[in-house]
Amino acid sequence: MSKATQADFGRTRGKIGDTVFGVTTGAAAVVILLMLFIILGDALLHGVARLSWTFLTHPPENGMEGGGVGPAVFGTAALTIIMTVAVVPVGVLTAIYLSEYAAPESRLARWVRLAVANLAGVPSIVFGLFGLGFFIQALGRGIDKAAFGGKVTYGQPALIWAALTLAVLTMPVVIVATEEALRAVPRSLRDASLALGASKFQTTFLVVVPQALPGILTGAILAVSRGAGEVAPILFTGAAYFLPELPTHLNDQFMNLGYHVYVLATQSPDVDRTKPILYASVLVLLGLTFTLNLLAIVLRSRARKALRA
Repeated sequence: MSKATQADFGRTRGKIGDTVFGVTTGAAAVVILLMLFIILGDALLHGVARLSWTFLTHPPENGMEGGGVGPAVFGTAALTIIMTVAVVPVGVLTAIYLSEYAAPESRLARWVRLAVANLAGVPSIVFGLFGLGFFIQALGRGIDKAAFGGKVTYGQPALIWAALTLAVLTMPVVIVATEEALRAVPRSLRDASLALGASKFQTTFLVVVPQALPGILTGAILAVSRGAGEVAPILFTGAAYFLPELPTHLNDQFMNLGYHVYVLATQSPDVDRTKPILYASVLVLLGLTFTLNLLAIVLRSRARKALRA
């Protein structure tokens, strides 16, 4: 076989490989889209007729076989917001330490990274048991003894403990995304800032962090997406089966859309009667999650535009 023939054969084989790989990856993307459309279509088909302003704002009735999901919507939004406020600053500061301040041979940095990797693989139900044991029985009861004379105030399932449990659950997501975003900032920007006389603190928070802000917000988006739909960690730490009243304090229990869907799907005595409410609740949960994600995406987009400017 001549060299020209070999070259033509190699090019043909390369084109075939590119085509096969393109078709395979395209098929995988189509499968993902089909799964999304099937889930959304099924929820819309069975639940959209039940949606109304009354359904979104009124509490459940008749043991959750009627009424709406107002308290569950409020509880889910409050839980997600408190979780985000708790996890983002701690996760970002931890990533800044690992990326900017920790020495390459630092034992502390190695232990932190090992802990983050292990936390990322822990089942969510284990975080719920951790929240029950640490936040409620240890921290909450300690607060009750120190500040309330032993009266049960914080030593019980509550909104604050559920939010902190979810914060621990989503911490690895924020840390990993932020650290990757910080590493993507060119080293030359750091060197130029230091050469102009800026301190390490000024370089980090006035040069590096603003450049990495879109990536940091991406980590926050992923944390919101996961935290808003989690049920297992809040089973023991604050979610209530049926609670028509809105939570007004951090130590109040609350209803949650994810838990509400779980109860309707598994505990209802009349599945056919509650099926429209179940699907409508799923739509509301998806809509709330998409809305929170959209807010974070808008913030990320504005940050990117500011950087380009």
